[in-house]
Amino acid sequence: MGPVASKSYPGQRVVRPAAPGAQRARQEIDYGRRGKGYVFGAFCPATGAAFTATYDGRTTANWVAFLEQVEGWIDPAIERVYAVVDNLNTHSATDVLLFALAHPRWEFVFQPKYAAYLNLIEPWWKVLRSLALKGHRFETWAEIEQAVQRASEYWNAHKHPFVWGRRRRHRSPRRLGVAAAPNVILI
Repeated sequence: MGPVASKSYPGQRVVRPAAPGAQRARQEIDYGRRGKGYVFGAFCPATGAAFTATYDGRTTANWVAFLEQVEGWIDPAIERVYAVVDNLNTHSATDVLLFALAHPRWEFVFQPKYAAYLNLIEPWWKVLRSLALKGHRFETWAEIEQAVQRASEYWNAHKHPFVWGRRRRHRSPRRLGVAAAPNVILI
């Protein structure tokens, strides 16, 4: 998900003045970070299941440790695991290649540059940010770790298959095209 800092995240709560004659509502400006880290995630679009882990840095060692955790999380009956990853240098390091050799069911698919929309975890990161971070003020990295863990548990308790594209209620109904069979009976 990228670096997540311990700071205030804007919410949607309305700030109301204390009294009718009060001045404008003011919010203390939040300068600086009070800790930072990285959230790594795995997502299975067919079931909607998600797995997240937090790390202090975005290193190759942390990435391989995360892949080992995901290997334990995925059902052993699944024969093939396709990991869709971006072109970050830690995703193609030597240790990752050794991981792929040790785990033959894994296949790494590198998405084209500037095509983040092809990776289904990207819209899920937006959902996770909304569940875990939006409208909260975090003083430490440990608080963010707990919030991400709670949000992931909530998501997995209410998971559903993830559909790529617009939400179903916002889609326009399909229209019959040229290849559609006519509504005519021939005798």
